[in-house]
Amino acid sequence: MIERTLENERQEMRQAFCQCLLDLAADDERLILLDADLMSAIGTKPFQEAYPERTVDCGIQEANMIGTAVGLSLTGKIPFAHTFAPFMSRRAMDQIFISGGYSKANVKLVGSDPGITAMTNGGTHMSFEDMGIMRNVPSMTALEATDITMLKWMMSWLAQNYGMQYMRLVRKQCVKVYQEGTHFQIGKAVQVINQSGAEATIIASGICVAESIKAARTLDDEGIPVRVLDMFTWKPLDNQAVADAARQTGAIVTAENHNVNTGLGAAVSEAAAGSCPVPIEFIGVHDRFGQVGDQNYLAQEYGLTAKDIVRAVRKVVDRKHQYLQR
Repeated sequence: MIERTLENERQEMRQAFCQCLLDLAADDERLILLDADLMSAIGTKPFQEAYPERTVDCGIQEANMIGTAVGLSLTGKIPFAHTFAPFMSRRAMDQIFISGGYSKANVKLVGSDPGITAMTNGGTHMSFEDMGIMRNVPSMTALEATDITMLKWMMSWLAQNYGMQYMRLVRKQCVKVYQEGTHFQIGKAVQVINQSGAEATIIASGICVAESIKAARTLDDEGIPVRVLDMFTWKPLDNQAVADAARQTGAIVTAENHNVNTGLGAAVSEAAAGSCPVPIEFIGVHDRFGQVGDQNYLAQEYGLTAKDIVRAVRKVVDRKHQYLQR
């Protein structure tokens, strides 16, 4: 029996994000907030009111925002720069790559509303490729906050550790997965569920972690025990966790709110190929653009639900047994 409760957070993630900024700024006067005309959307107006001299609204000029953030970092400041995920990744990449990465700057890049969480903002604002883009920047750390507990820990880590770092997060409602005070480690997957005799490992991230827990319950009822890993760090990836999953369970399903061609599925496949190749199935967006809709509709449209994960696990387990019978 999988005894893990899931419930919606009472606080929206953007509210927690702003409170984290306020707390961090109170302890370190070097912290600066930059935004590209989305402070109302991300809920950081309270920060601007508390620290007007440490807030820079750059307007809808994402590339200039990154250039400004890099300049601030090179003078000893700790800049957090926010915009929607597609604009942070696609639009500002040259500045992130050269001005930031190549110059070894210290900028905390925050992309909100990743993938289907952009909802009614539609295809132009629906980033299915941001993490894949960030994975191409040498020395970049690429993270996805699963819930508010992880967000709080992650924000503290970002403020304390030098480097170019990207964090994607939902703005609004999210599901509580972790208890307050849970500790995480960059580059180490979190073992969320580990059933004895697991037939497969689900490696998930972001909103797909909660869906994977739901899927694990259904599969348990069917007599198919699984392991669930939260791979919240996409770069550096926990290669050892992937190798262990491959060797110990013999089958993997990846689950992501992202394009599988460049995202978590691609990263996990690369790691498995280099250590222990096994059958892998991919839950995620399969080379498609975004569209308008609420999150439930979009999850079904792109196959990101617990039911989709269940079907993928059944399939990959069948593939594993077929291979073993050869």
